[in-house]
Amino acid sequence: MARNAITGRGADGAGPPFTLADLHALGRLGFDSVTGITTLVEEMHRNIARLSPPLGTAPGGRAPGISGLVYAAVRGVTRGVGGAWNLAERALPATARKLDPRREAWLAVLNGIWGGHLAARGNPLAITMSLRDHGLPLLLGRAALRPAWGTRPRKLLILIHGLCMNDLQWRRQGHDHGRLLADAADYTPLYLHYNSGRHISENGRELAALLQGLVDAWRGPIEEIALLGHSMGGLVARSTCHYAEAADLAWRGKLRRIVFLGTPQHGAPLERAGNWFDNALALSPYFAPFTRLGRSRSAGIKDLRHGNLVDEDWATTHDATPRDHRSFLPLPAGVHCHAVAATRQHAPAGDIKRLRGDGLVPANSALGRHADPARCLDFAASDMALIFDCDHFDLLLNDAVGRHLLHWFGATAPA
Repeated sequence: MARNAITGRGADGAGPPFTLADLHALGRLGFDSVTGITTLVEEMHRNIARLSPPLGTAPGGRAPGISGLVYAAVRGVTRGVGGAWNLAERALPATARKLDPRREAWLAVLNGIWGGHLAARGNPLAITMSLRDHGLPLLLGRAALRPAWGTRPRKLLILIHGLCMNDLQWRRQGHDHGRLLADAADYTPLYLHYNSGRHISENGRELAALLQGLVDAWRGPIEEIALLGHSMGGLVARSTCHYAEAADLAWRGKLRRIVFLGTPQHGAPLERAGNWFDNALALSPYFAPFTRLGRSRSAGIKDLRHGNLVDEDWATTHDATPRDHRSFLPLPAGVHCHAVAATRQHAPAGDIKRLRGDGLVPANSALGRHADPARCLDFAASDMALIFDCDHFDLLLNDAVGRHLLHWFGATAPA
């Protein structure tokens, strides 16, 4: 049955995009949510009962009197029922799960928003990192990989998707940049599937190790490696280069090219606005409990505030800080780096440095420009492209983007 790789809708619309095991795992997430909301309501009750001043920080503690016992009882019952719910997983029938783009799409969104929580709680819905081909994970053991992939070109192209997306969504309206470069430049495209709700640095470190396993298992020496990252995927690419260099991994010496498509090199305004809103709510004890909801968004989303790449960027700073405390990482040495930015403007107008972005990422951020010259990324003029009348997701199918890719990879368009 034909399915659309973006919307995930079947040609006949039949069949649910989830299994009983998925529903059970969603139930586990629901119990976690009930516990969190109960704590939020208790904090509001406590602050109102104590007639806290309108501004400032309210003292901690439980709600007074019987109310505090009621909230504690609700949390206790929820944990107890949740524990029984978890035990019921053993009774679920084993079901062979077929690849369904609809399930892949909602699972990617769920991981993008709460992926860190899912992974920390051991929820089966947490995505495990893998390299995939047509949605199927590669087995990196030599016995499995070499017979199946021994005849493929030894130039590897690793495509890294963005926040709340998955590897199937590189194919958009019949076009796939990976297949374009496979046909025109003789690359073997492999698609990373990962939990975009985890810290970018965690995904970067894990990908560095995964690529080393891939190179070790490949039949014969790899000629070269190229990375193509869309949105957050470009930040993951920069992070994985850093951790590969730190661990002196052999594959880093094979890396020849990185292309960044709409990558928020210096962060995204929407996350900064969300953090500002949370901090504004926190000024009043009557609204501060609601910051629990906003700050429950994933670590991956928070990393997009300024474009965190390494552990130190988030491990040594407060979660709600609006200031940019990033370690500056230059572009990887010895690698051809290219940046593509999109703007929804139809044509150049006025100062090109004041262009609007693609709806999610400012054009200057995508091109590595920063108000502080010391933080600007050193892209050569010939390695940058600005695409007009294009939004963030149209970068995945835009003809002009395809032409730039072919030029940078030294290829011509296939017939």
